[in-house]
Amino acid sequence: MASAAEQLAANFNFSAFGKATELKQRILFTLCLLIVARLGTYVPMPGIDATALAQQVQAQQGGLLAVFNVLAGGAIARMAIFALGIMPYISASIIIQLMTAVSPQLEALKKEGEAGRKVLNQYTRYGTVALAAVQAYAIAIGLENWGTVVADPGISFRVSAVITLTGGTVLLMWLGEQITARGVGNGISLIIMIGIVANFPVVLMQAFEATRTGEMSPVALIFFAFLAVGLVLAIVFMERAQRRLLVQYPKRQQGNRVFGGESSHLPLKLNVAGVIPPIFASSLLLLPATVANFNAASVPDWLQTIVVALGHGQPLYMLLYAGGIIFFAFFYTAIVFNPEETADNLKKYGGFLPGIRPGKKTADYIDYVLTRITMVGSIYLAAVCLLPEFLAAYYGLTTFVMGGTSVLIMVSVTMDTVAQIQSHLIAQQYEGLIKKSRLKGARTNR
Repeated sequence: MASAAEQLAANFNFSAFGKATELKQRILFTLCLLIVARLGTYVPMPGIDATALAQQVQAQQGGLLAVFNVLAGGAIARMAIFALGIMPYISASIIIQLMTAVSPQLEALKKEGEAGRKVLNQYTRYGTVALAAVQAYAIAIGLENWGTVVADPGISFRVSAVITLTGGTVLLMWLGEQITARGVGNGISLIIMIGIVANFPVVLMQAFEATRTGEMSPVALIFFAFLAVGLVLAIVFMERAQRRLLVQYPKRQQGNRVFGGESSHLPLKLNVAGVIPPIFASSLLLLPATVANFNAASVPDWLQTIVVALGHGQPLYMLLYAGGIIFFAFFYTAIVFNPEETADNLKKYGGFLPGIRPGKKTADYIDYVLTRITMVGSIYLAAVCLLPEFLAAYYGLTTFVMGGTSVLIMVSVTMDTVAQIQSHLIAQQYEGLIKKSRLKGARTNR
C-alpha cells in the first residue's frame, strides 16, 4: 500500500513544479556544477603526448585502467586533470566506515550525531588527499615507463602530476559536496553517473555501426534493446524491494490519558551494499591484467596464463566474479548495518518486534532476516553484472567495460535524485496547503 507521501507525489502536476522556485534553482545549480565536472575531463595534464597516450590506453583495454576510465568519464584516456575522478574519495569513505567498526574512538564519533559526522567527514577529506597523492605519483611513474608518453620525465613532472591530479580530485570532491548541500541528489553519485552516461553515445554508435557492417543482425539489436529495458525495470524493482519488520510500541497512561500503542516498520533493503560489491570484485579480478599490461615486455608465463583465464567472458572469470560479488555484499552489509545497535535503539525507545524478546533475541532475529535477504540481493547483483559477461562471451559485445554495474549505478542514482525532487515538491505542496488553511482561518475569524 502506498504511503501518503507517495500518493501526494503521484498526484502532483507540472503547475506545482513551476511554482517550486527553490527546486528550480537547485536543479539549475546542480546542472551548472555537473557541466564544470565534465569540462574538467577535457583539460589535459601538462607534459603529456596525447597521440602516444592514446596508443597506450588502447593497449590497456580490458584491464583495471579501463574500468577506472569509465568511472572517470574517459578522463584517464585523455589524462585530464580529473583523471583520478572521485574514486579516492569513495575509497577514503569506505576506509573510514571500516575503521568505525574496529576503532572505539571513531565509533564514538559516529554516535555523537551531527558533530561526530562532521569530524568523520573531515577525516575522509584528509584520507582523500593522501590517497589521491599516492595514486597520482603512481600514475606519474607509470606514464614515464610508457615510452614517449611523457615529454620531459623526471622529478619536476612527477611533482606537477601529483599537484595537478590531487587538485583535480579535491575540486571534484568539493563540487560533489556543494551539489549535495545546495543542489538536488547526491553530488558524488551524480558525478560518477554523468561520467558513465557520457560513454553511452559511443556505445550506441558502435552498435549501429556493427549492425550496418553486418557484424550484428537488426533482430539482435532490437533484442538487446528490449533486454536493456527489461534490465532497467528489474533493477528498479529490486532496488525498491524491502523487508519490513513490524515494530510495536507499548501503551502508557498518564492521568486519564493513554499515550503510545502505535506501530511502525523497520525497513531492511534487499540490496544494502549498493554497487560496492561489483566494483570491488571487478577491481581485484582485473588487477593481474593491469600488471601484465604495464610490464608487457617481461611478463612470466604463469601470469600470462592467469590473465588469459581471467579475461572477460571466460568461465573462471565469471565464476570468481559472482563469488566476489556475493562475498563483498555480505562483508559490506555487515560493516554498514549493525543488528545489535538497531536492537538497542529499539529497546531504548520502548519498541519491540511482536513475538521477539527485546535485546539479544531481537538482534539475532534481525541478523537472521538480514542474512537471508542479503543472499537474495547478492544473487541479484551477480545476475545483473554477469549478464554483460555472457553477452561478451557469446556475442562478442565488449564495447562497454562496466556493463551491468554501469546500468546499476545509473538507475540507483536516478531513483535517488527523483526521490529527492519529489520530496521537495511534496514540501512545497504542504507549504501551500498550510498557507491556504491559515488564510481560510483568518477569513473565518473575521
